[in-house]
Amino acid sequence: MAGLTLRLSTSCMSIINTTKAHKPNDDFPANSVLRAFPAASRPPPASKLRTRATNSTQDVQGSMEEMKVERLHHLVKHGGSTARVPVYVMLPLDTVAMNGGGLHKGKALNASLMALRSAGVEGVMVDVWWGIVEKEGPLKYNWEGYGQLLEMIKKNGLKVQMVMSFHQCGGNVGDSCSIPLPPWVHEEMSRDQDIVYTDKSGRRNPEYISLGCDMLPVLKGRTPIQVYSDYMRSFRDRFNDYFGDVIVEIQVGMGPCGELRYPSYPESNGTWRFPGIGEFQCYDKYMKASLQESAIAVGHKEWGYGGPHDSGYYNQFPEETGFFRREGAWNTDYGKFFLEWYSNMLLEHGDRILASAEEIFRDTNTKLSAKVAGIHWHYKTRSHPAELTAGYYNTRYRDGYLPIAQMLAKRGVVLNFTCMEMKDEQQPGHANCSPELLVKQVKLAAKAAGAELAGENALERYDESAFSQVRATSRSDAGDGLCAFTYLRMNKRLFEEHNWRQFVAFVKSMDEGGRRISLPKSDSSHSDLNVGFIINNSQKKEATETAGAL
Repeated sequence: MAGLTLRLSTSCMSIINTTKAHKPNDDFPANSVLRAFPAASRPPPASKLRTRATNSTQDVQGSMEEMKVERLHHLVKHGGSTARVPVYVMLPLDTVAMNGGGLHKGKALNASLMALRSAGVEGVMVDVWWGIVEKEGPLKYNWEGYGQLLEMIKKNGLKVQMVMSFHQCGGNVGDSCSIPLPPWVHEEMSRDQDIVYTDKSGRRNPEYISLGCDMLPVLKGRTPIQVYSDYMRSFRDRFNDYFGDVIVEIQVGMGPCGELRYPSYPESNGTWRFPGIGEFQCYDKYMKASLQESAIAVGHKEWGYGGPHDSGYYNQFPEETGFFRREGAWNTDYGKFFLEWYSNMLLEHGDRILASAEEIFRDTNTKLSAKVAGIHWHYKTRSHPAELTAGYYNTRYRDGYLPIAQMLAKRGVVLNFTCMEMKDEQQPGHANCSPELLVKQVKLAAKAAGAELAGENALERYDESAFSQVRATSRSDAGDGLCAFTYLRMNKRLFEEHNWRQFVAFVKSMDEGGRRISLPKSDSSHSDLNVGFIINNSQKKEATETAGAL
């Protein structure tokens, strides 16, 4: 079965000639892309596939040349505004099985990794779920599934960005499975409901532990910061041999969806719908105690009894509230005090975790990164309410992203930002969106702070319009280009005929510094990688059946 056929240069035709088909069960659609690769055969690690010499002396020389190419793979390719931007691909959320003991659809995953490598992808990103690894009890770690995954990634010549995911999976955009926090953490939540974020209606959110108790021993005698630190330290010790060569980046989760923010727009149970303004999450007893202390410190005890009383509800618009409307309380002395406190609490939370991560991963030759949400709705209003409720104190009169970028730069952490694929013209007018202006603001903030900037797409996109926008935002014409781009996400749709062709062309264009590259439908020039699709009616049917296994 072959839904897609890879046409490679003569340097790897010998691999294709040794084809052995895999069994059709446990398949990603990538099986139809890379059916040609047997289990023992993999593309060589150099970015350009090279003909291997049969003579032993030539073998040594060839290996040295490949090493040179691999080193150059990470450097500026053409200089100036055409710097290469490596592309990573997010793996499925359930790549590692819930019991932690193995991989979900391992054979199909291996075939998919081979396909990604053949397309020129630099590596993959995977969530390292707290709810899987430390499921059995405090300090009882099960790294087995991630060990199998890392070995598979290594054998396929790819690199990996690993996300320390201290949040729940389920209830947000793109969540296709459910991975709750560890059961023993839920036991603590039952004993003390205030250790999770709470809105003004008393609604509790179990996605992530409230930052209000960061330094309190609320998790069976350990503070949340200690728990996160112990987890990262165990990860480092277990996978020390992979750092630098295979594990090239650790993204540190610091909130819901792994992002540095409050869970101000939860989609579970229909609580929030786009483009609602969201709600402040500062009503657990630990956050309220901090607010009261801060209010007393500035001589206004009355400001510390809770968040703004007139800030509205999740699905309202700014002009329907007293706090966020054009001339609302957000721009009064009280509003400025509250927003300063709320955003500073988030910054301090991020800095605590990153300080620990910096110390733990200092000698591993691995980058650290942190994800910031792309909250683009109501960006064109004066108050930017959706950003404010999430903890980003960004208004017409204040840059809320510069303090974040400065905090990350201080720790040498890459700022990973979303919505790189979005255009203003594609957004509904009533939502006052501007993802393009938002991305520009974040790029300027990162540049001013001296922080590296990486990007992601916020929604699953396979069209040329989205890829073109990513290319435009990735370029470094003003010295503010991306150091990497992570594509969301590997699934059955990515490997469909048209989508795969678009994606391969996109990867190649990013390798060429964001310049538009079109791949021909057939390989008539013996280029290093071209993809030709040969799909008749029966093959289409077979490919569709295989796709259903994902």
